[in-house]
Amino acid sequence: MSGTISRARPLSVARGRERSADGRVPGRRRWPARLRRMEESLVAYGMLAPAITVFTVFFFIPAIFLAYISFFHWGILSSATTFVGLKNFRILFQQPLFFHSLAVTAYYTVVMIPATVVLALGIALVLREAVTARRGGIWRSAVFLPHVTPVVATSVIWVWIFNPQFGLANFVLTSLHLPALGWLGSTTWALPAVMIDSLWHSLGLYVIIFLAGLANVPRELIEVAQLDGASRRRIFRRIVLPLLSPTTFFVVILSTVSSWQAFSQIYTMTGGPHGGAGGPAFSTTTDALLIYQTAFSYDHFSLAAAMSMVLFLIILLLTLIQKWISNRLVFYR
Repeated sequence: MSGTISRARPLSVARGRERSADGRVPGRRRWPARLRRMEESLVAYGMLAPAITVFTVFFFIPAIFLAYISFFHWGILSSATTFVGLKNFRILFQQPLFFHSLAVTAYYTVVMIPATVVLALGIALVLREAVTARRGGIWRSAVFLPHVTPVVATSVIWVWIFNPQFGLANFVLTSLHLPALGWLGSTTWALPAVMIDSLWHSLGLYVIIFLAGLANVPRELIEVAQLDGASRRRIFRRIVLPLLSPTTFFVVILSTVSSWQAFSQIYTMTGGPHGGAGGPAFSTTTDALLIYQTAFSYDHFSLAAAMSMVLFLIILLLTLIQKWISNRLVFYR
């Protein structure tokens, strides 16, 4: 009898509730731990609420409304709204100026992306290699400073720089015994002038991004390659560039989106005596500028919304293509 009692299992074991190694019984509710997790979740959502609200009010709701009015005949001062289906898109694709604006934007993008990557990476390498640690912060601040200056104010200054009579740009050209250019008054040089301003204004951001990427390149690999007798060019091509490919891809994405949305510099620099914004002779009319003019100069908001949807699809397609290419060329450590 005593042996039978000694071999009897405890009640908790008999009920299938064996204790774990820390003495806790599985299946028992631990409300304090769950309450802590709920509290942490509420705190996280509370901290994210301002950003979510801003994105919802100023991005998601306008984007949805934009897609909505692209299928309607809608005016900002008109209470009548008529569903027209794809009529706005059919009208849009019958406008030669729309395709011209896409061509100008594509040319602007094709030039700006490689120029941005090459110049930003070159300046970042110079700052990383040639600047001493004591003065590195000063030079980085000087490079980044143009990016935080007001676009409109600096663009007005660049208008004076490109003035064909007394501007600094032609003064430099004539000092080098080169012919003076018409710049903003020329259909050939107006868009390159805007590109120079855009590069000057945005380059600092990409330099800082490349500096952050270069800081993550292990110096041990470079030192080992130097001990093996590798040249600086070979080290850069075989070690630095592959390890920098995620940063380069990020800069290309940002530069692509920014180029396809180019507006502020073009609107400021090509207005006034040069035939209105986008001039002369529509040589600087990008798609974003044409959207603005269609909506606010000609009061065709539905047509402008359709143009915005096309621009969105183009940027989305380019981003997906770049993502597909990055899966084969970008090296992630």
